[in-house]
Amino acid sequence: MKQMQQGFTLIELMIVVAIIGILAAVAIPSYQDYTARAQVTEAMSLTSGMKTALAEYYADRGSFPTNPTVIGSTTSGKYVSNITFGTNTGGTLEVNATMKSSGVNADIQGKVFAIATTDGGNQWDCGEVGAAAADTDIDTQYLPGACKP
Repeated sequence: MKQMQQGFTLIELMIVVAIIGILAAVAIPSYQDYTARAQVTEAMSLTSGMKTALAEYYADRGSFPTNPTVIGSTTSGKYVSNITFGTNTGGTLEVNATMKSSGVNADIQGKVFAIATTDGGNQWDCGEVGAAAADTDIDTQYLPGACKP
């Protein structure tokens, strides 16, 4: 009587483990980049939420406020430690979102995402585009598509 094979051989199991290891080695760095981009998106969301209020403030008063709390905006988030104003002269304003130093991807810890306007809030630049490029120090690979040069 012929005996039938029961289960898998050691070689077959080792091949499966090797394949899973290779897939994990490729997937983990991609996932870390994805989470960093998602965390930077919070900075973009918080700063972009200020655009209309800042443009209205400038239209009413002829200058921008000295800090974000004047317009009642949220100045921090789950991944953003604070939002401040950089250059603030005439119709030029830079809004800087500083990422937290812990609890975020190591590649963006403590780095700054910026949006900027040079015409009183009619046109805004973000990330590595236009006037915001001087203050943004987050690597281009983590920026939203609209904020890349």
